[in-house]
Amino acid sequence: MKKDNMNIDLALLMEENLAQVWSQRDALARMQAIENIYAVDSSLYHVGHQTTGLEAINQSVNNVLANMPKTFSFFKLKPVVINNDIGRLIWGVGPDIDSLVATGMDVAVFEDGRIKSLYVFLD
Repeated sequence: MKKDNMNIDLALLMEENLAQVWSQRDALARMQAIENIYAVDSSLYHVGHQTTGLEAINQSVNNVLANMPKTFSFFKLKPVVINNDIGRLIWGVGPDIDSLVATGMDVAVFEDGRIKSLYVFLD
């Protein structure tokens, strides 16, 4: 695969993660997305928190979403940047893109076209 095509695929994977995992309130649908986006032995890192494995990642995301109003979603604020096997996505969260209540950044480490590690930073 050409490097440019791989970068586009990895960028889309990060966008899918934001929409299908972090903005998905249905745990079963979210788990199906996680299985397609993450490596089996992947890890998720929040500040002061780390978890490994697909089920644990699903539960961690569920805990985050449970503490947010049901009308809130995550939105990509800038184009995803890919540097070799690492990607960065700048996001915001709120009821819509014009009414964000928080912003942050995801940094993903990829392995074999899937997310191996995801580091979540809250501004």
